[in-house]
Amino acid sequence: MYAIVEIAGQQFKVSKDQKVYVHRLAAEEGSNVTFDKVFLVDNAGAITLGAPAITGASVGAKVLKHLQGDKVIVFKKKRRKGYKKKNGHRQALTQIVIEGITI
Repeated sequence: MYAIVEIAGQQFKVSKDQKVYVHRLAAEEGSNVTFDKVFLVDNAGAITLGAPAITGASVGAKVLKHLQGDKVIVFKKKRRKGYKKKNGHRQALTQIVIEGITI
């Protein structure tokens, strides 16, 4: 059984006991969260499709920890002009584990 759900503005294909890294959620570590925007549920070949979301369906998850992603270097340069800019970015992430999918 899997579902396609929107979490923090992005769509993920999730199944039970799967660990997922999502954009930082405003929830404490160890707390339970519920996502109601479920677009598709596949239950052993029986597909339920929403338009756009399935009413009454939800995905429950538990917040494991908050962390930062790998550093991404942004380097800009214009040749022969002496212009160079170096910038870095680390995305704030949350690791969650999917506890169940309810229809």
